[in-house]
Amino acid sequence: MVDVTEKARKYRSVAYYPGCALEGTGHAYNVSTKAIAKELKLGLKEVKNWNCCGAMEVKNIDPKLQTYLSSRVLSIAAIEMGHEVVMAPCNGCYHNLKKAEYDLAHDPESVEVTERLSKKAGHATYKAGQVETIHALDWLKATVGEDGIKERTKGKLAGLKVANYYGCMYVRPRHIFPEKDKGPGSESTTKPHFMDDLLAAAGAENVDFPLKTACCGGAHTLSDSDTSTKLVLNILQAAEASGADVIATECPTCHTGLEMHQVRAEKRFGKKTNVKIMYFTQLLGLALGIRPRKLGIQSNISDGMELVVEKRLT
Repeated sequence: MVDVTEKARKYRSVAYYPGCALEGTGHAYNVSTKAIAKELKLGLKEVKNWNCCGAMEVKNIDPKLQTYLSSRVLSIAAIEMGHEVVMAPCNGCYHNLKKAEYDLAHDPESVEVTERLSKKAGHATYKAGQVETIHALDWLKATVGEDGIKERTKGKLAGLKVANYYGCMYVRPRHIFPEKDKGPGSESTTKPHFMDDLLAAAGAENVDFPLKTACCGGAHTLSDSDTSTKLVLNILQAAEASGADVIATECPTCHTGLEMHQVRAEKRFGKKTNVKIMYFTQLLGLALGIRPRKLGIQSNISDGMELVVEKRLT
């Protein structure tokens, strides 16, 4: 069983690791996450002097170096800042920090490389277990939860049909997420539901969407754009077929991919879809009464403001 009370205490003030994407194309995710934290009186303290987690580029060339890069972020959060928890909203960052944690607990070679590079860089070496890495969904689910969302939003998202898209890195590979699949109160790796739970609590109708953990082809966008576009088109068309007004996302890479390839699908293949794409933090922010511009909705390529007006979400 999950100790909900202990999690709520730990997660109320966390080290915040935005990662590279939220400083760039995922800017709207960054501002909306900070906006709802302020509204809900949750503490976010950005990791000092953070670096890239290693993303896909470094990991594909030298996975041990990627483990070190992620460990440096964890080291700063745990040792320099004294935090128990680091929260990463990006699926890629979340995945890589969790993978580094797993590797440092199970792979002696990763430990050796991390110790050597940490010493060379002049900072304390991170040891597995010194801090807990969580996703933005874990953070809100534990601290506010469905009851808190219901109380604060009064069903503001009623009438909005949502397809919740988690992407593939949020739950895979399963072995690096030992806290999942632990029964009531925990997330599922086969049928994730935390985003569904939070948005339903705000009044939204979650549609039956079969591709919620399908790959968006993010890793292939530059090397094989057509494949990425086709994978995204499958997701967009499935969401529309399910009756969704909007696809809710919780990853900046997935979000950007869905928006960019929605445009490209029409230009390259003549396939037009009308479903909007918005971060789940933007939808929750609207439900909490935060103004759209403070949530970065005007930055969405898929014209989220049109949906906001149509559904009277302000």
